[in-house]
Amino acid sequence: MTDRIYNVLFLCTGNTARSVLAEGILRKEGAGRFNAFSAGSQPKGIINPFALKVLDAYGYPADGFRSKSWDEFAVQGAPKMDFVFTVCDSAAGEACPVWPGQPMTAHWGIEDAASVEGTDVEKEAAFVAAFKYMRSRITVFTALPLKSIDALALGNKLRDIGNMEGASATKVI
Repeated sequence: MTDRIYNVLFLCTGNTARSVLAEGILRKEGAGRFNAFSAGSQPKGIINPFALKVLDAYGYPADGFRSKSWDEFAVQGAPKMDFVFTVCDSAAGEACPVWPGQPMTAHWGIEDAASVEGTDVEKEAAFVAAFKYMRSRITVFTALPLKSIDALALGNKLRDIGNMEGASATKVI
């Protein structure tokens, strides 16, 4: 008998950086247990090259990404999500679509590496920091005993993960 595979959607506004990092990390860290997806409320249509560079440098999947709307996951026939995590404060404050199946949700805000100005070295350093914070969250998430934990306790743990080191300065209620 195979264990259940959970669907996880990471949301950001532009779907170019943080949500893509999260999708790439979970693809590897959760392989065989989780399906990872990412989307944005206002997708920019491109993936930030620093996101792909950092994923590749750390040995995570950096192929097959595209910037897409979260609407793709709210229509009939879309994969039913078990978890939906916002990773930027802007997306967390927006009215999200109604997700089929009523997934567990939490906010895991991390500062926007894509907004960093400066040299390429400074920009890449911001992406490395965002990657490491996201990987820490996902590592804790994938270690949770999902089959044996009740919904209330799970919701609390998911919110606690969002408050780990590297949480964005803006708190979303």
